[in-house]
Amino acid sequence: MAAESLFNRPVCMQVRCQGCEERRLNVRVNIELLSISNPVHKKDLAVRLTDDTDPFFLYNLVISEEDFQSLKSQQGLLVDFSAFPQKFIDLLQQCIQEQNKDIPRFLLQLVSSASLLDHTPVSLNVVETNPFKHLTHLSLKFLPGNDAEIKKFLASCLKSLKEDKMMLEEKLRKTEEDLTRQLSYTQQSLSEKSRELDKLKNEWASHTAALTNKHTQELTNEKEKTLQAQAQYQQQHEQQKKELENLHQKSIQQLQNRLSELEVINKDLTERRYKGDSTVRELKAKLSGTEDECQRAKQEVLSLRRENTTLDAECHEKEKLINQLQTRVAVLEQEIKDKDQLVIRTKEVLDATQEQKAILEESTEKKQSHIEKLETTIKSLSAELLKANEIIKKLQGDLKTLMSKLKLKNTVTIQQEKLLAEKEERLQKEQRDLQEMGQSLRVKEQEVSKLQEQLETTIQKLEESKQLLKTNENVITWLNKQLNEVQVGKKLEPSAAPHGGVRAAISPHGMVRYGYP
Repeated sequence: MAAESLFNRPVCMQVRCQGCEERRLNVRVNIELLSISNPVHKKDLAVRLTDDTDPFFLYNLVISEEDFQSLKSQQGLLVDFSAFPQKFIDLLQQCIQEQNKDIPRFLLQLVSSASLLDHTPVSLNVVETNPFKHLTHLSLKFLPGNDAEIKKFLASCLKSLKEDKMMLEEKLRKTEEDLTRQLSYTQQSLSEKSRELDKLKNEWASHTAALTNKHTQELTNEKEKTLQAQAQYQQQHEQQKKELENLHQKSIQQLQNRLSELEVINKDLTERRYKGDSTVRELKAKLSGTEDECQRAKQEVLSLRRENTTLDAECHEKEKLINQLQTRVAVLEQEIKDKDQLVIRTKEVLDATQEQKAILEESTEKKQSHIEKLETTIKSLSAELLKANEIIKKLQGDLKTLMSKLKLKNTVTIQQEKLLAEKEERLQKEQRDLQEMGQSLRVKEQEVSKLQEQLETTIQKLEESKQLLKTNENVITWLNKQLNEVQVGKKLEPSAAPHGGVRAAISPHGMVRYGYP
C-alpha cells in the first residue's frame, strides 16, 4: 500500500460541543491518497485530524470510491472522486486565507454531539458565510482513533522526532565542521594578511628610502652641475667677456629653461613625495583597519569558541537526557511486553476456559439428550407395564374361567399356566429393568447437577478472568499513556521517581496490585 501526501498543515477551526462555548483550536489536517493494489487496484482518501499540543487528539476518516458515491448523493456534490481531494484542499486553502479576518467568509467547524471532544465522533463542516445564512459546502464525519491507531500515530511521531533529532545532530556536526573550517580559514587569512602587511611595510619603507635617496642624489647632482656651470661661466666671463655678452642672453634663457625644468622636476618630486606620504598614511589607515578587523576576528573567534563550548555542553546534556529517556522507554517497553505476555496468558486461559465451557455445554447437551431418551424409554416401559397389567388382569379373568373348565381343558390350562409364568417372568424382568433405569436416571441427575455446578464455577472463573483482563487493559492503557508522555517530549526528572503517583505491579499469579510509593 503506497501513500501520497497531498496536504499537511495546521488550520484554525471553531469547536462546538454540546453545552459548551465556542472556542478556536489549531488542528493539523493531513490528507493522503492511499493506493491499494492487492487484490484489486483501488484508491482511498485518508484524512487525519491531530493536535500538535495534544498527542491523544486523533480523528480518522477513510473515504473509498463507494463511500464517496454515497457522500456525493447525500450532499449533492458535483465532482468525481478523482477531483474531490483537490477541491477539498482548495476549500481548506480558502479557510486558511480567511481565518485571520474578523468576519471570515469561509470557516471550518468541528462539531461534537458530546460535551467534550473525548473519543466521540465529530463532524468537520466547511461553511460559507453570507448576509443571508450559513451555507455548508461539505460535512465529513470523523471517528476517534482507538488505542491501536493512537499507538501507531504516536509511533510515527516518535519516529519523526528521532529523524528530526538525527537531522539536528547531523546539522550540528556540519555546523561544527563549517565553523572549524571557517576558523582555520580565518586564521589562515589573518596570517596571510599579516604577511602581506609586513611585506607592504617593507616594500613601502624600501620604496620611500629609494625615492628619498634618488631625490637627494638628483638635487645634489643638479647643485653640483649648477656650481660647475657657474664656475665655468665666471672663469669664461673674464676671458671671453665679449663672447659671453653675445651669448649672455642665450645662456640666461637656457639657464632659465633649465631652472624651470628643474623646478618642474623639483615640484614633481615634491608632489610624488606628498603622494608617497598620503599613500603611507592610507596604508597606515589600512593597517589600523586591518588590525581592527584582526582584533574583531579574534573576538569573533573567541565568541565562536565560547558558543562552540556552550553548544558542546548543551549537546552533551541533550545526549545524556536522550540516553536517560531511551533507558526509561526501554524499561517501559519491557514492562509493556511483560503486560502483553500476561494478557496473552490470560487470553489463553480464557480461550481454554471457553473451550472447556463449550465442551461442558456439548456434554450437557448430550446428557440432556440421553436423559430425554431415557425418559422416552421409561415412558415406553411404563406403557408396556400398563399393558402387561391389563394382560395380567385379563389373564386372571381367563384363569378364573379356565379353572371352571379345568377338568375339560387340562391341556389348555397347562399351556395358559406356562404362558402366565412367562408373562410374570417377563413382568418381573421389566420391573427389574425399570428399577435399574430409575437408578441410572438418579445417577444421571446427580451427574447433571455436578455438571451444572462445574458450569457455574467455570462461568464465575470466566467472569473473574474477564475482570482481571479488564484491569490489565486499564493498567496497560495507563502505562501506554505514561510512555506516550515520555515519547512526545515532556521533560521528566530521570533521577527522581514520580512522587505521589500510583504504581501498578503484577504478581506471579497474574493479579494486579496497586500501591503508592
